[in-house]
Amino acid sequence: MTVSRRTMLGTLAALPLTQACATAPVTTTTMKETPRMYGLIGKMLATPGQRDALIAILLEGTTAMPGCLAYIIAKDKQDADAIWITETWDSQDNHKASLTLPSVQAAIKQARPLIAGFGERFETEPIGGQGLPKK
Repeated sequence: MTVSRRTMLGTLAALPLTQACATAPVTTTTMKETPRMYGLIGKMLATPGQRDALIAILLEGTTAMPGCLAYIIAKDKQDADAIWITETWDSQDNHKASLTLPSVQAAIKQARPLIAGFGERFETEPIGGQGLPKK
């Protein structure tokens, strides 16, 4: 294998830079990291025939939640008793805090008898998109 003079000179010229990077001290930034958005997508199963009643309770009890950027309830088109809830929050802490709000606690209490179970649940880290704040 032959190496051209230009390649050899370029490699030798870059060598001091790689050595400097390898021995440079690691520093940390003093800037505070912006909290990451937090998302949940979950499937909820209503007792047979109670999906619309469950949706009404969830929509009414989840209107004023600080830090909530989106709370979307959708009917599952394949299962007459299933709904999907998609949530986007400005932080995971605000999501946790929402569970202690009196309106949310009341909705949970009222909805509990209509919930047959839960399906898939996914935690996400929203990055951006239509309706979300720009970073």
